[in-house]
Amino acid sequence: MERRSLLRAAVLGGTSAALGGTLWRGAAYAAPAQPGAGPYGPLGSPDANGIRLPSGFTSRVIARSGQRVGSTSYTWHNAPDGGACYADGTGWIYVSNSEINPSGGASAVKFSSTGAITGAYRILSNTRQNCAGGKTPWNTWLSCEEVSLGYVYETDPWGTNAAAQRAAMGRFKHEAAAADPVRKVIYLTEDETNGRFYRFVPTTWGNLSSGKLQVMVAGSATSGSFTWADIPDPDGSPTATRSQVSGSKSFNGGEGCHYANDTVWFTTKGDNRVWQLNLLNNTYELAYDDSLVNGTAPLTGVDNITGASSGDLFVAEDGGNMEICVITPDDIVASFLRVDGQSSSEITGPAFSPDGTRLYFSSQRGTSGSSSGGITYEVTGPFRS
Repeated sequence: MERRSLLRAAVLGGTSAALGGTLWRGAAYAAPAQPGAGPYGPLGSPDANGIRLPSGFTSRVIARSGQRVGSTSYTWHNAPDGGACYADGTGWIYVSNSEINPSGGASAVKFSSTGAITGAYRILSNTRQNCAGGKTPWNTWLSCEEVSLGYVYETDPWGTNAAAQRAAMGRFKHEAAAADPVRKVIYLTEDETNGRFYRFVPTTWGNLSSGKLQVMVAGSATSGSFTWADIPDPDGSPTATRSQVSGSKSFNGGEGCHYANDTVWFTTKGDNRVWQLNLLNNTYELAYDDSLVNGTAPLTGVDNITGASSGDLFVAEDGGNMEICVITPDDIVASFLRVDGQSSSEITGPAFSPDGTRLYFSSQRGTSGSSSGGITYEVTGPFRS
């Protein structure tokens, strides 16, 4: 595979960085980044919610753990984590996991076409430490248990249909999921120091009750070619799924996962990297590695990841300085927002409204540093299209 030098360009000012690797559309080498040279410019002073945003953007609080959501009677869950948005007529729904054990589960907030909150309700209960997950093309939410021998649960964002346990997708310390409608598979990350990267191949696309769980097989290098191998025993007992296939590639703490345009990206928190798989030629490489810029790039503590229609990646930080950073198609890494005064928390669940004008996310433990202090936000502004 042709490999360009990662992070070739200079880093200036500590606010943004240019990457020399091929990202979304095989971009050429980026020009050196300037201070505040991200697509949205520098961050401003903290607003009334303690959020630093670029010019033209505003924030509001959508929900707080332990408090009623808007004028509804529903009490928002603790430790909000992974999330996604769904079109609902002229409005939309934001779904959010609860990363507590026991109880866990997931909830949803409904919005009108103007962004007014019109409802909130539970969509999954009696599960454990639901961390991230993923949206399916048939508009369900895959909620993943981040516990040993955890399950994936397929849930209904409208709360009409009962949630279903999808045991065929494997039992391991699940983190995130991303659907690939071209190859008709679901990619899965595993939050272990020696975790693996998986895909689930359903027997019938759109029905996750049966199919094959496969694991990525590759060498120890940070780039190269890869293949897929079947997991003999998806139940993960007595032998963990990550230990069943010789030659399967180890990743240090799999976190967020996102698919678009024949590419899948996922983050690994143990080494603060963003990986990308080119699914057309079955090759992989690093899209981001902060060790190559000696810690001067803004993105640290990589976690949940999502994409915008512009081709930008938005990566949430677990720790760091509580930022969501953007990685652009022309290989610029920059801070998009920062949450002040919540250093004992982490940013979770970034997801765009269907029209791309609003970004939802949570501070999992808020200002208190406790799972009962979670805060879910909305950011509105001139996002790139």
